Amino acid sequence: MGCSFSGLNALYDAVNGGGDVWINENRFRILRQLGEGGFAYVFLVKEVISESSGLAKKIKDSSLLSVDGIYAMKKVLIQNNEQLQLVKEEIRVSSLFSHPNLLPLLDHAIIAVKSTQEGAANYEAYLLFPVHLDGTLFDHAKVMKTKKEFFTTTDVLHIFQQLCAGLKHMHSFDPPYAHNDVKPGNVLLTHRKGQPPLAILMDFGSARPARKQIRSRSEALQLQEWASEHCSAPFRAPELWDCPSHADIDERTDVWSLGCTLYAIMYGVSPFEYALGESGGSLQLAIVNAQIKWPAGPKTPYPESLHQFVTWMLQPQPAVRPRIDDIIIHVNKLIAKFGS
Repeated sequence: MGCSFSGLNALYDAVNGGGDVWINENRFRILRQLGEGGFAYVFLVKEVISESSGLAKKIKDSSLLSVDGIYAMKKVLIQNNEQLQLVKEEIRVSSLFSHPNLLPLLDHAIIAVKSTQEGAANYEAYLLFPVHLDGTLFDHAKVMKTKKEFFTTTDVLHIFQQLCAGLKHMHSFDPPYAHNDVKPGNVLLTHRKGQPPLAILMDFGSARPARKQIRSRSEALQLQEWASEHCSAPFRAPELWDCPSHADIDERTDVWSLGCTLYAIMYGVSPFEYALGESGGSLQLAIVNAQIKWPAGPKTPYPESLHQFVTWMLQPQPAVRPRIDDIIIHVNKLIAKFGS
């Protein structure tokens, strides 16, 4: 665990209006807030370099360093031991991965702040990442939907190919890791002139070793409860909604989420979100029964083979669902067919 100069980090009160934060021996000036959710806040920060410190001295891979010293800093307010353990696990898991399509954790610090009345210490965690100001796939989808625009087939396939490459890195560990929350809101997209957008999967707060043996009803219910807290409902695999009392869960939960995400790259939403707007509709039933609803209209902007690709990944029975290597082979064939 990194630890920091807690006295200097007490500048928390000045965070929204600017101020400096130390992450270990490196100092960052807060420029503005980028977002927030739950107990976490994301800020745009600029490194304040001195002769004796600097990220360049700490990070071996210079390609991860920002040319202008601008980064994204996630600040997490920790109010109990359970939250502390979750943040420590996110840091541990994030530090495992090194892949161009997975967002790298550059540095981190967990510091104790003023104690509560009961005498237990509260903590703040600071996680430093490269910044991608073009936003997420979810952000892009919202804008494109209002404009009635679509990604080209080539861009869809290249974005998806990059997500597959990042997940393959996670699934190749021994034991394999599952991301557990693949969705448009966790995919950063960066525009590149003359190339498809760069896609980077982020947020490893739900990532865990993928393979679990479920051997009782209580274990099945425990998994379902965990999934309801950590896996976004419209992208959650059927076996995480209704887990049998005897089941072998593996990294193909991510493949289901990938299929939903491919649909969302094309059409802006999960293939099951229609159920939320129907009278008497059930998102869980739509997912468990793999009731995909395709956009109505005589002409879709994408070839039927992309629809078949989505359907192939959305097999409700995990034992017959393809693995990430199968998906990569297929997406490469589609790229060869529909555009380089």
